[in-house]
Amino acid sequence: MALQCGIVGLPNVGKSTLFNSLSNARAQAANFAFCTIEPNVGVITVPDQRLERLVEIDKPRRVVPTTIEIVDIAGLVKGASKGEGLGNKFLGNIRNTDAIIHVLRCFDSGDITHVHDSVDPVRDKEVIDMELQLKDLETVESRIGKVKKQAETGGDKAARRAYDILVRYQEALAAGRSARTVELDKEDRKFISDLNLLTDKPVLYVCNVDEASAAGGNAYVEAVRAAVADEGAEILIVAAAIEAEIAEFDSHEERQMFLAEMGLEESGVARLIKAAYKLLDLQTYFTTGADESRAWTFTRGMKAPQTAGIIHTDFERGFIRAEVIKYDDYVALGSEKACREAGKIAIEGKEYVVQDGDIMHFLFNV
Repeated sequence: MALQCGIVGLPNVGKSTLFNSLSNARAQAANFAFCTIEPNVGVITVPDQRLERLVEIDKPRRVVPTTIEIVDIAGLVKGASKGEGLGNKFLGNIRNTDAIIHVLRCFDSGDITHVHDSVDPVRDKEVIDMELQLKDLETVESRIGKVKKQAETGGDKAARRAYDILVRYQEALAAGRSARTVELDKEDRKFISDLNLLTDKPVLYVCNVDEASAAGGNAYVEAVRAAVADEGAEILIVAAAIEAEIAEFDSHEERQMFLAEMGLEESGVARLIKAAYKLLDLQTYFTTGADESRAWTFTRGMKAPQTAGIIHTDFERGFIRAEVIKYDDYVALGSEKACREAGKIAIEGKEYVVQDGDIMHFLFNV
């Protein structure tokens, strides 16, 4: 399943530099606003030591890790909700993503300009929040206009429920709060699922710091942390310039030596990918053997037929059962045959909820 995260932020905060270090594509990273005009889409291979261990055991002819799509979106400026700068492009591109990686500049540098001529990540965050909220308010009020008459007639219960939910969104957005702060249950969300509000998307704040602050952060980061305390959002500290350097190393050993010198245990890229998984409640299951070892991404809580359908729709349509081996058992015993002989293969039906790290074999008939 494809996951697409959009990297957003004001111009010149380090979005394209971070994108370059993340993906196997290359965006132009230049010291002027709007160096990214069309959204660049890169594909990130998700690092997973479990897959590496399965490859060591099975020595397959083919290895397929799971991936994440990252979109580097043009910088937004104040007034974007009204079409200023590249606002319409920005808002249209972000609407197509599943989650937002919001990059904030948290470092001083006389060599890199800032669109507001000063460094203030909290102000920068509020600028983008306001533009997204204004656009969402426009969307919500437009929908209210369409359903209000139906709701007031009293005969359409769905319209009345949708209207009540839309009013809650309207009140929050008008008060300067994002749509994600409005708590709705799954049933309520069905009534407004097609709204695709910008501020309803899960968000991860990435504080782009200088080299000296890479390990522990700085005062700018602490200001951001205080500003988002009531959002329940995660904050990552990343030095995008350092990540770009790490990406240039040819070997894993060189990268690890560089990280050790910087006082870091793992790269910001690895931490960002893990955070993106957590952001969208994603997990991984595996298929493995002599032909292929492969990682598959699924949403937490999926049952066996749904996860089978990720491989092919026929697997879900004709699902019979699933053979499941726990990752730790597979590693400990060293093969599927050994697991079978030891009784470590569970036979699961349509109600089985797949767990992170499960090694799956699906039986189906169409």
